[in-house]
Amino acid sequence: MADTNISTEAHDEQYYAEEKKMLAGEMYFGMDPYLTLLREQGRHKAANLALSRDNPEAFNKAIKELLGTVADDKAIIESPVYFDYGCNTHVGERFYMNTMCVILDCARVDIGDDVLFGPGVHIYTAEHPTDPKKRLEGLESARPVKIGNNVWVGGNAVILPGVTIGNNVTVGAGSVVTKDVPDNVVVVGNPAKVVKQV
Repeated sequence: MADTNISTEAHDEQYYAEEKKMLAGEMYFGMDPYLTLLREQGRHKAANLALSRDNPEAFNKAIKELLGTVADDKAIIESPVYFDYGCNTHVGERFYMNTMCVILDCARVDIGDDVLFGPGVHIYTAEHPTDPKKRLEGLESARPVKIGNNVWVGGNAVILPGVTIGNNVTVGAGSVVTKDVPDNVVVVGNPAKVVKQV
């Protein structure tokens, strides 16, 4: 009997192993069956947003089922939208996301209070190896992204893995944010650079 329990625990541990590696920032196999299942669930939950948009109670419930945590009942996510998982994204109060946004939340994404996303904002936590052999093996890794309070991210801006954006920041439309951004600035361009203190 004891051997059976040990075997079951070992199986369970192995089943979740790639997710644990992913969230720990280690190299992991992206096509792992459990991760594939989680992504499928995320797609279904994101699709449910559009179906419930005209019913405030159902819409609020759909957002909370999609995301890891939501700080209040005032979050708005306009469809269509894409999340790799959804459950690894955490948003603060009064979050607004316009249409056509993408969050590849293989690592944790933390978004503060009073954050606005224009249409087509992309957040990438996923990274693929530059070593072509490792890339062919399906190995990848992820680094978390953090966005502070009172941040406006303009349309079609891209935020790359590992970036932290401070409080009271504006990211200009079409910018590519490749490194951390301090508080109280406007950044624009590719790569995004500080153009104004606020």
